[in-house]
Amino acid sequence: MALNLIKLCVGCDSVEDLEEWITFRLDEKRRAGEPVEHFHTTRMVPIRAAELVDGGSLYWVIKAQVQCRQRLVEIRPFTDDEGIGRCHLVLDPIVERTEWQPRRAFQGWRYLKPADAPADLGKGRAGLTQMPPHLKQELAALGLL
Repeated sequence: MALNLIKLCVGCDSVEDLEEWITFRLDEKRRAGEPVEHFHTTRMVPIRAAELVDGGSLYWVIKAQVQCRQRLVEIRPFTDDEGIGRCHLVLDPIVERTEWQPRRAFQGWRYLKPADAPADLGKGRAGLTQMPPHLKQELAALGLL
């Protein structure tokens, strides 16, 4: 059974911000002649890496709400220039929007069981992606999303 990670998306105010950042970084890599792949660097290496890349995703918390996910492709441990062990979480660049789920702030990443993960937005709720972020935030605060 696949396992997921959950992490705060620091510096993004919306899913759209995250998508723009991913596009920008991939374009930079393409221009620099580097491998065009999207990854997030973290200090801790997940011990359960095999379960994560077996269909798992990284769920992003944006503005105190889980709002989207990216499929985990590979977990790539490495040692940086200062001798500190780190990890690249290699991600599918496609961002899948999910139902909103409130989350308090936390440090680092956490494992997220499939049963606790919010569902992807279905076609019947796709209109939520067109709603302005501030309105979604207000509705979520009221418990309506």
